[in-house]
Amino acid sequence: MTDGSRRRVLWAMQRGQRPWRELYWLSLMPDTRVTAVGGPRPPEDVDFVASRYRQPTQRFIEAGALAWLRDLDLVDSHPYDWLSALEPFSLVTGQMARLARRRRSRLAIVMWHNFAGTPLYRLPPYRQAWQASRHADFVLCLIEAARRHIVDEMGMPAELVETVHPGIDTTTFHPGPEPTADPVLTFVSPLRPSKGLDRVLQALPLVRRRVPEARLVIAGSGEDERLARAAADADPGVRYLGSLPPAEVADLLRRSAVFVTAPRPTRVWNEQFGLAYLEAMACGLPVVTTVCGTNHEAVPPPNARVPDDVEALAAELVRFLADPDLRARVGRENRAYVEERHDVVRQAERMGAAFRRAEERLR
Repeated sequence: MTDGSRRRVLWAMQRGQRPWRELYWLSLMPDTRVTAVGGPRPPEDVDFVASRYRQPTQRFIEAGALAWLRDLDLVDSHPYDWLSALEPFSLVTGQMARLARRRRSRLAIVMWHNFAGTPLYRLPPYRQAWQASRHADFVLCLIEAARRHIVDEMGMPAELVETVHPGIDTTTFHPGPEPTADPVLTFVSPLRPSKGLDRVLQALPLVRRRVPEARLVIAGSGEDERLARAAADADPGVRYLGSLPPAEVADLLRRSAVFVTAPRPTRVWNEQFGLAYLEAMACGLPVVTTVCGTNHEAVPPPNARVPDDVEALAAELVRFLADPDLRARVGRENRAYVEERHDVVRQAERMGAAFRRAEERLR
């Protein structure tokens, strides 16, 4: 590391980068200081260098955005131990990879992606970014499926790749004094059609045949807001709260009995993990969701992952709502699971250890 004790990381922000995720986790690594380049200024406790973007179309955001940094070559990369970015096919990562090669700097890529069939690999600018990213010195995968993809399907040497699962704030997301007795289902998610709010709303009448007092609370924002508002207007047992900050999400979860979503894949998307599952589990809730992508890495048994079927979804919701003892037991197991495997401080320490192993290998 440059000063003998403190790792310096330069992180290239994606257009539309979501806060409190990858940049945040890297910033919590011990003996590490992160500088973010891009815009707008991120809320995390990091240094910041403003840089403009070129973005011919607004259709995609984050790693899939057709966007790149205009001023990256003006950034002095020499004080940094690592240049880093999210996903090996993103245009910003391709820029960082080319900059690292020109300046003989180390390149670290953080990734979730695990879908070899993504159309992005066939499009010239993304394919060129991937070709540049193949020379990375270290790939930190956030899910095991990403490691299998980059090693087994894309040919990255296995010794350059490690997996460390993400963490959440277990002090904000914690159980209440006692599990709630009210049969409240809670759906917290970006309101995109792929997240399955329509399936949950279809399952609710089936649930009420067995648990007549069952209610549903929806939180989030996106394309399906109209669906959420219409359901709340038509059914007094459905509430739509809009988008909530993390502390209010945690309060909502503590007043809930079961967490539910119903994601289903599209041609270009699959569930990769699901931090909302971990937040619910940390609050002592059982989770009912559908089998989608690699969400099994976030949702272990005895939580329920069912096929994309309304009746199957309703049956598992009834099973938990009708058995308070089962809910309490699974909730305790979930809390212990998240504390051990997904506490954000502990996982940041594990990420730092992975970087340290990469640094020792590169020496």
